[in-house]
Amino acid sequence: MASQLLESAGAQIRPGKDNQKGIGWRSLPFLALAQFMVVLDGTIVNLALPRLQLEMGISDSTRAWVVTAYALVFGAFLLLGGRIADFWGRKRTFITASAGFAIASLIGGLAQQPWELIGARALQGVFAALLAPAALALLTVTFPGGKDRGTAFAIFGSISGVGAAAGVLLGGFLTQCVSWRWCFFVNVPIAMVALIGVWRLVRESKAGGSTKYDWPGVVLAAVGLGSLVYGFANAEHGWDAIESWGFIAAGMALLALFVAVERKVKNPLLPLRVATERNRGAAFLASFLAGAVLIGGILFINFYLQIVLGFAPFTAGIASLPMTVVLIITAGLVAKNLPRLGARIPSSIGPVFMAAAMLWLTQVTPEGTYAVTMLPALVLMGIGLGMVFVPMQNLALFGVNKDDSGVASALVNASQQIGGSLGIALFSAIAAAASAAAQTAAADGGRLAALTSGYSLVFLWAAGVAVLMVPVALLLIRIDRRTFSGSDHTPHVHLG
Repeated sequence: MASQLLESAGAQIRPGKDNQKGIGWRSLPFLALAQFMVVLDGTIVNLALPRLQLEMGISDSTRAWVVTAYALVFGAFLLLGGRIADFWGRKRTFITASAGFAIASLIGGLAQQPWELIGARALQGVFAALLAPAALALLTVTFPGGKDRGTAFAIFGSISGVGAAAGVLLGGFLTQCVSWRWCFFVNVPIAMVALIGVWRLVRESKAGGSTKYDWPGVVLAAVGLGSLVYGFANAEHGWDAIESWGFIAAGMALLALFVAVERKVKNPLLPLRVATERNRGAAFLASFLAGAVLIGGILFINFYLQIVLGFAPFTAGIASLPMTVVLIITAGLVAKNLPRLGARIPSSIGPVFMAAAMLWLTQVTPEGTYAVTMLPALVLMGIGLGMVFVPMQNLALFGVNKDDSGVASALVNASQQIGGSLGIALFSAIAAAASAAAQTAAADGGRLAALTSGYSLVFLWAAGVAVLMVPVALLLIRIDRRTFSGSDHTPHVHLG
């Protein structure tokens, strides 16, 4: 696989003999490969969880943290990762993070205790927080504008959805045919290929001006988000318990303090100008909500396939393949027609398909079948995700200052990962409470009925979250469709 990627990307051609445009297209596969790996790891362990839990003796309450630890740390430190990429050097950050991600993955694959595994997942999150914004910032610098930029971002944007969906398929295959540990080991060659390609082809770039870090902002953001996720994760003990509302309240207070600090400090971790522009704000909000539906929803789709329908891990991965195929096709069509459609149309219609998919899944029962219960929902979800991810990546960097490209890149990824970690925590608590309330017998049939009752409620909540994306797109997106064409490099904004 590594040799094919290197050959297809033209890594054997010396950069000095090519023009910069050619080098940009040759570097794109390696930047996209890093993004693919980072997103892949958000879902690749999902199919491995039942078997992993059995082998390592992990409790149900701890099980979700194998997924949440990665998403939470990833999201919490992405803003710092974006600033490090801007200040330290985007290429240098990319290379260091690729190597670190490979090492963390190796540790995870060799883990013998639950705490070692969860720690490795958190360490993966740290290096992913460096890698993702560095990759997107390098893409921004490599393709500064015009039609090429739109095409490159369309390709890169579609990777987010494809990586998350492909993670389910690959995780199932590796778990069943080799070992769940290869869900970690597989990252090592991927990271090395991306590292070598960027090292050979990409020029270094840094932000100008002051390079001081906002450490109070780093602490407030990380602790605030961690407290919020921990509170939602413990909601299964009851919303009136200190483990839930206490941490949720503390998290919200710390994040409010974070915003206040960012208004005052000279070198903020998150310059509010990046987040408050309405079109970019729409992308960040949509990314947050899409992350909750995608990462949280796919987790419970996997549970239903394996635990209730009894699918083997690889069979469950194959069963999820229609979503991946439909997503790729839809993303390609949206990317091709983005100059004609603009961002608002796909961004507002896509969530309707996502909500329809989740509503369809509320029909899950122990007697359900894949063809009737799951397949239509997977097709609808693929359409919705394909329509959302492509314009989202474009909007996230709309009109951003060159020196802020790293933090803007980080924020769109952080929004998705934080949404995913909150979605997993909240949906897990909802499922646990609903299943406990519906448990009326110790027999297997009663247990499965209780589980599907919890899953059904989760899918209903996920549909509600998806619907919230529609007014976000309709009310906030004002970019003229000409922005995405090659004929006009100047952003146009509708005021009405």
